[in-house]
Amino acid sequence: MDELRAALPLNVDRILLDNMDLDTMRAAVEITAGRTPLEASGAMNLERVPAVAATGVDFISVGALTHSAAALDISLKLYPPGETDER
Repeated sequence: MDELRAALPLNVDRILLDNMDLDTMRAAVEITAGRTPLEASGAMNLERVPAVAATGVDFISVGALTHSAAALDISLKLYPPGETDER
C-alpha cells in the first residue's frame, strides 16, 4: 500500500495490482478513490475474475489466456513467380 500511495500523485495512466488477495485489492480501490485506473494481475484465472471484478478494479489481466493457449507453428515462405518449394 505504501507503493500505491507513492504512485498516486505521479499522474500515471494505470497502476498494476500484482498478486494481491481480494481484501488488499478492495483496500487499494478505496485508497485510490477513482483517481487512477487500477489493473489486477497475477495468479489470475477465469474462475477468479468475477470476485476480482467485484473489488472495483478497472481492469483485469488474465495471463491464462496466453499461457494456456496451444502453440501453432506457421511458416510463411514467399517465392519469386515460377519458383516453388520442392520438398
